[in-house]
Amino acid sequence: MDERYYAHTKDGAPQSEWQTVRQHLNNVAALAEGFAAGFGAQDFARAVGLCHDLGKYSQKFQRRLCSAKERVDHSSAGGQALYAANENLLGKLAAFCVFGHHGGLPDGGEINDMPGEGTLCARLRDETIEDYSAYKKEISLPQLVPPKITARDGFSCAFVTRMVFSALVDADWLDTEAFCSGGTVDRGGFDAIPVLYERLSEHIKGFGKPDRELNKKRTEILKNCLDAAEKPPGIFTLTAPTGSGKTIASLAFALKHAALHGKKRVIYVIPYNTIIEQNASVFEGILGEQNVVQHHCGVDYDGDENNRKRWAMENWDAPVIVTSSVQFFESLFSCKPSRCRKLHNIAESVVIFDEAQMLPLELLRPCCRAISELAENCGATAVLATATQPGLNRYLGREPVEIVKDPQGRYDFFKRVRYEVLPGEIGLEALAEELKSHEQLLCVVNSRPVAQELFSLLPQEGSYHLSTLMYPMHRLRVLNEIRERLKRGQPCRTVSTSLIEAGVDVDFPVLYREKAGLDSIIQAAGRCNREGRHSAQASVARVFELEGRKYEKPEHAAFTYAARRNEDISSIKAVLDYFEQLFYTKGDDDLDKEEIIAAFNDKKSGLYPFRHVSEKFRMIDDRTHQVFVPLEEEAKALLRRLESGESNRRLFRRVQKYSVNLYDTDIKRLREMGALYELAGGNELLILANPEIYYGQSGVCLEPGGGEAICI
Repeated sequence: MDERYYAHTKDGAPQSEWQTVRQHLNNVAALAEGFAAGFGAQDFARAVGLCHDLGKYSQKFQRRLCSAKERVDHSSAGGQALYAANENLLGKLAAFCVFGHHGGLPDGGEINDMPGEGTLCARLRDETIEDYSAYKKEISLPQLVPPKITARDGFSCAFVTRMVFSALVDADWLDTEAFCSGGTVDRGGFDAIPVLYERLSEHIKGFGKPDRELNKKRTEILKNCLDAAEKPPGIFTLTAPTGSGKTIASLAFALKHAALHGKKRVIYVIPYNTIIEQNASVFEGILGEQNVVQHHCGVDYDGDENNRKRWAMENWDAPVIVTSSVQFFESLFSCKPSRCRKLHNIAESVVIFDEAQMLPLELLRPCCRAISELAENCGATAVLATATQPGLNRYLGREPVEIVKDPQGRYDFFKRVRYEVLPGEIGLEALAEELKSHEQLLCVVNSRPVAQELFSLLPQEGSYHLSTLMYPMHRLRVLNEIRERLKRGQPCRTVSTSLIEAGVDVDFPVLYREKAGLDSIIQAAGRCNREGRHSAQASVARVFELEGRKYEKPEHAAFTYAARRNEDISSIKAVLDYFEQLFYTKGDDDLDKEEIIAAFNDKKSGLYPFRHVSEKFRMIDDRTHQVFVPLEEEAKALLRRLESGESNRRLFRRVQKYSVNLYDTDIKRLREMGALYELAGGNELLILANPEIYYGQSGVCLEPGGGEAICI
C-alpha cells in the first residue's frame, strides 16, 4: 500500500479523513493562481503554491502530526527546491514567498550569511533541513514563469513579490480553514458590483431636477464623475471643494467604473477614523449594511451576527472596503502574513484616496510609487480626491486625469469664506481679548499646551476646549454640546488643536487659525460657514502668528510663499504653488526619509530587505503611549475587568475610548508626579492614578496648578 503524506489533521477524525499534502498543495496552487491573475503572475503564483509545503513530506513532520512533540521547519524546503531548480532572480523571489508564508517575508541578507541568521541567503544555505525528497513521488517541480509586469526597478520586483506572497498566504489559509472547519466558515454572500451600481443609480435618481443652484452644481459634479467613469482605468484626480457632494459623487464614479471595466471591488482609503465611520454610514444606507466592511483600529466585528464581515476584514474579500491610510499603506509595505494577506484583493479594484493631501511627507514618494504600481501593474484604478490637490504628478510618474470639469469654477461657486492673513504677530492675551469680541468662533492652534493656555484666558461660560489631551468620549460630549449651542445661537468660543480639521462636522461663523500648512488652514476653514448660512464675504478665516513662536517648518515657509503669490490663498493655483514649494523645500530625500525606495533599488541582486522596510515604514508617530483615564463609571468597570486579568481585543478597543496618547516627555513628567501606574500582566497599559490632573474642560494637565478635576 502506498505511503500517504498528510498536511492537516482534523479533531476526532480517523487518519483516512486527514488532508494529504498533495491535496493541500494542489488546492493552494489553484487558489493562488486565480488570486494572482489580476496582476499577471498566475503561473508564478501557481508554482509557489504547489511547492510551499514540500517540507511536510519529511518523516519528522509526519510524526509531529501524530502528536510527536517535535519542532519542524516545513517552510524552508520548498524555497530551497524552487531556487535549486531556478538559480536566478525568479528563484529568489519564489523562495522569499515560500520562506515567509508562516513567519513573514525575510530580509535578503548577504550571500555569506550563515544558517540561523534568518535571511533568505542564510536559509538557502541551511543544510539541516529534514529530508523531504518523498515529494518527488507526487509533485513535479514546476517551471517558474515571470509575472507579466512592467518591472521598472527593484521596487517593482519587490512589490509584485509581496503581491504573490499575499496570494499564497490567503490561498494557504483559506484551504486550511475550509478543511479544518468543514466549510462552516461563513464567507462571501455579498452583492455583486453591478447590483450595487444599480442600487446607487436608484438612489441618485432621487436627486431629480434640482431647483436650487447649490444642488445644480452638486449634480454637475456627480455627472462629471459618471461621465469620467467610462474612461480607461488609470490614475484620476477628483478636485472637489468642501460641500460639493464628493462622497456620493466619488462612489458613483467608483461603482460605475468598476461595473464597466470588470473591477472586483471599491476600496476607500481615508486618513481619519471619524471620516471612515461617516462615509461608511452613508455607503451602508445606499448599498446595504451587509456590503460595506470597515477595517481600522476602531471597528469590531467579533459578534456572531457579523462573522461574515469579520472574515472579510482578514482578506478584503468584499465589494466595498472602507479603511484607514495607516492600514492600507502599512500593509502594502509589511512583511507579515496577516497584514499582507489582503493585498492581492487590491488588484483589479477602484481605490479612492480621500483627502489625498494627507499622505505623510516623510513617506510621500514610496506611497506614490505604491499607487503607481497598483495602477500600472495590478489593474487597479486610483482616484486622488481632495479639495486641495497636492500635485503629485512627478512622484506618480504620470499626469492623472482630472474628473471635474472647470475645477476653479467649481471652487469659486462653493467658496464659503474669505481669508485674511493678519500682519505681524499677536500675543496670547491680546488674541484672547480679540476672541472675546465674537459670540461664536473657532480658533485652531498648533499645540496642545497653547490650546490649554489660550482656553484658560477665555470666559468660562460658553467657552470650549478640544485636544487629544481629552479622551475620545469626553471630546465627543463636548462636540455635541458645541453643536447644540451653535444651533441655538448661544455664545460658543472654541479653542482646538488641528484634530477638529479631521472631518468634524461643525459650523462656526468665524475662524482664527494659527499659521500652519496651507492645506491645514483650508481644512480648518471647512468648519467655517460650512452650511452656507452667511455670505463668503461675511465669514472670515483669519491666519495669525503668535508672538514669540518660531515658524520654521517647511510648511510655514511654503505657506508664506503661496500667500505672497496669490491674493486668494485657497485658490487652486495657490494650493499648487504651496505644494510645489513644499516639495522643493523638503527635497526628494526628505520625501522618503526612511529610504524605502532605495532599500529595494540598491539590491540589484534581488536580495530585498522586506523585514527591514516593514519595520521602517510607519504612517503614524509611534513614540506615544496610551494612558487610560478611569474616571467615568463605564471606564471604572473596564478597569476592574483589566485588573481581574481579562485581556481581549474587544476590551482594549473599549479602553481606547477612555485613553489619551502622550509623548515620552509627558509620561516622564507624570511619572515624576506619581500620577501614573502600570497595570500588572505585561500589557504595558498605563493608568492615570491621580484624577486631580484631569480637568473637566481641558483634559490631562501636564503642568498642574489650577483648574478643577473632572466630575462625571
